[in-house]
Amino acid sequence: MELGDALYGRRAIRHFTAEAVARPALERLVDAAIQAPSAVNAQPWQFTIIRNTALLDSIAAQAKNHMLSLAMANNFPSHFRTTLAEQDYHIFYHAPALIVISAGSGEWAMEDASLAAQNLMLSAYAAGLGSCWIGFAQAWLKTKEGRSAIELESEYTPVAPIIIGHPAQLPPPVPRQPARVRWLD
Repeated sequence: MELGDALYGRRAIRHFTAEAVARPALERLVDAAIQAPSAVNAQPWQFTIIRNTALLDSIAAQAKNHMLSLAMANNFPSHFRTTLAEQDYHIFYHAPALIVISAGSGEWAMEDASLAAQNLMLSAYAAGLGSCWIGFAQAWLKTKEGRSAIELESEYTPVAPIIIGHPAQLPPPVPRQPARVRWLD
């Protein structure tokens, strides 16, 4: 697949088949992720891959409840509160795999982990898989309970929880606003 096809074709996938993602496919995604640039070549990332359905469901439920409490306490937009309050809403959309990219220490470790996440998501699309960065899971994963659930060492911070699976449907392209560009020639 050409890079342009991946850049313009990748979408956030929220509907998955029940088919598991094979371990070698997930390993290839991580290998693509670590090809990302990192400041001073620090490569400060760590990848936690979860395919255990019971653990995924537990993390999803706890992260959802945590996010709902934050949404209510902090007056988040009503559509967030409504979605999180739905009993059947599963924040991981029943995807068969979750890859949490965490960052170690360093001035630009968060940015480096984000670059790895972009590589991972583009590579997933190129491999015929779907992905979605689940922002609703981030706050809970940073808690003591969340860190414990994914067995994350203290020197790492979870940055990018990305679900992976076989897409059940592909959403249409989302219109993009024109770039805001300032030329200073």
